[in-house]
Amino acid sequence: MFDFETLRIIWWAILIFLVCGFAVMDGFDLGIGMLLPFLGKTDAERRVMLNTIGPTWEGNQTWLVTLGGISFGAWSLVYATLFSGAYTGMLALLFGLFLRPVGFDYRSKLPNPRWRSAWDWALFAGGLVPAVVLSLAAGNVIIGLPFQLDNELRSSFSGGFWDLFQPFALLCVVVGLSLLCLHGAVFLHWRTEAALAERARRVIVYSALMFVVSFSVAGIWIAFSLDGYRITSAIDTRIITPLLSKTVVKANGLWMNNYSTYPWLMLSPTFAIIGAGLVVFLSAKRHTGLAFISSSLVVVCVILTAAGSMFPFMIPSSSSPVSSLTVWDASASLYTMKLLFFATVLLMPIVMAYTVWVYRILRGKVTLADIEKNQHVLY
Repeated sequence: MFDFETLRIIWWAILIFLVCGFAVMDGFDLGIGMLLPFLGKTDAERRVMLNTIGPTWEGNQTWLVTLGGISFGAWSLVYATLFSGAYTGMLALLFGLFLRPVGFDYRSKLPNPRWRSAWDWALFAGGLVPAVVLSLAAGNVIIGLPFQLDNELRSSFSGGFWDLFQPFALLCVVVGLSLLCLHGAVFLHWRTEAALAERARRVIVYSALMFVVSFSVAGIWIAFSLDGYRITSAIDTRIITPLLSKTVVKANGLWMNNYSTYPWLMLSPTFAIIGAGLVVFLSAKRHTGLAFISSSLVVVCVILTAAGSMFPFMIPSSSSPVSSLTVWDASASLYTMKLLFFATVLLMPIVMAYTVWVYRILRGKVTLADIEKNQHVLY
């Protein structure tokens, strides 16, 4: 069986895998929600957009629930610190997500244009608010959250809600919104036709350009102007290191250290940029399925870029660097990780196989004729 060091790396990788799964699978849902009031010019076109994701959006959202459950089980200190420190943001995320089920279920119940328009904007908010909150959270985690742990590992935060809106975090919001709009537009281009698909293709061009520019600026900012973190004390990775016993330094450019040690990590940001251009090219050539695969890989590479830069840090502390949570001191016990590992190995293949089967069954384009034929059945 795996030793404790290997298990913690595996569980860190599983956590990143779930983040990628949520971003890829629910990311195009959020992107389509943000594009809904603008890309669909008629009620029928907006119904086409909704029904491209109608049968699967609930399943896609369960990736977020799974991510929370795994964080609670394997990385409970990370879960507790993040949720207690960003409580207002988490509530905003939940309220945004609440708009999605009611929006899908009630939007087309009445033919009244005002009724449907109101729910279109509710679904827009249901896509925009989670995207903004999660992108803002990612930016603040990279910067470091202002928390401190006491001797009993209780966290206290010195920052307020408005302190989360730092310039770099706002840049991360631009990166996140442009990336999800790109991902959603690629999915629409794949699953729709005629004028709606053509408008989606134009959105792909503009959102890809915005993503490449903002992502590149964020990378330059991290390399030259943003403080990173590094552990300077000896760490015994075979045990859970006492959290407050390590020493951590904070200085400009330290998030680039892993790229010097492991040059292959540069593949992630490189493909994120090249992949965005590839998405535009494949979409222009009408290779829509390949464009969606490329878009998904771009999303994954963006997350891997952040994770690779920060490892082994999970939540750095800007106010008390020694309180920073890392892979080596924020994990659950060896027994807990073994138990969760067996459950994951057993259940994850079933979930993945079912997901593949559902998307295979529901493949194909959604058309205006489908909406006209199934007025009272589809969303």
